Amino acid sequence: MPRIVRFHEKGEPEVLRIEEVETAPPGPGELQIAVKAIGLNRAESMFRSGPYVEEPVFPARLGYEAAGIVTALGQGVEGFAKGDVISIVPPLSITRWGSYGEVATVPAAVAVKHPAELSFIEAAALWMAHVTAYGALVELAGLKVAEYVLITAASSSVGIAAIQTARAIGAIPIAATRTRAKAQALSKVGAAHVVVTQEENLAEAVARHTGGQGARVAFDPVAGPALEQVFGAMAQNGIVIAYGALSPEPTPLPLFPLLAKNLRLAGYQYKEVVRDPQALERAKAFILDGLKRGALKPVIDKVFAFDEIVAAHRYLETNQQFGKIVVEVQ
Repeated sequence: MPRIVRFHEKGEPEVLRIEEVETAPPGPGELQIAVKAIGLNRAESMFRSGPYVEEPVFPARLGYEAAGIVTALGQGVEGFAKGDVISIVPPLSITRWGSYGEVATVPAAVAVKHPAELSFIEAAALWMAHVTAYGALVELAGLKVAEYVLITAASSSVGIAAIQTARAIGAIPIAATRTRAKAQALSKVGAAHVVVTQEENLAEAVARHTGGQGARVAFDPVAGPALEQVFGAMAQNGIVIAYGALSPEPTPLPLFPLLAKNLRLAGYQYKEVVRDPQALERAKAFILDGLKRGALKPVIDKVFAFDEIVAAHRYLETNQQFGKIVVEVQ
């Protein structure tokens, strides 16, 4: 039987167990793959420990991303064959489909035959970050050439993907990071300007970098009290896209800058793209084209072995990484 990562209660990384589990064949519209690599996401840490937008059903699998080889096809699946090398756009539910294991079953609609130039490790690190960035900046915000976009928590895999996406469009990404440790690396991946928030006021720095106009778009996974600084960095009629809640503190609404600048605050998840078949195809096309042109490329921070899944989650929660953490399975 294949080895699968499961957990039987919420808690710290140590609740994750590698267990031998009999897996059912793929259902209608599904593929089964032999997993070669898994991309890790903060959402999986939140799902494991709570709270999260979904509740686990124990014993629970987890995992949004994987790359591997197709081993079985469910009824009605077209366009794929056994032996195809694929990676997956995260499906809609982490409770129904989990990628942490030697075998995973996923909807065929989210499977992508990835380019030969990508390794399994790179392919497993691609889709969550780049679909999230594409959906927010292109589909939701309509980011355009020469517009400024503020990207907080910019050293995360999604933050780096947002920098690359903005550059691919011709926009001007401003990266915000807490310490100077990752500032140079952010410049190397394409940030036009880097703001170190422990050393400078975010709103003042963004005003300086934009000639006083502020950012038309902000892309923020942190929220909490720092959201007021983000609002202060915005241009008139701008949009703040909140796609996470990394801050453990409450998030007060910065009402006066919201009103004074006529801002929009939009909650966002990658699922908005996945739910819309046409938007999903647009996302795939944009990302695959960006890969071919060299404009988009996953940045890998560290690779762990499958048996090191607990250590990988511990490392994920240190926030030390620059880019993606990947677990190699086979």
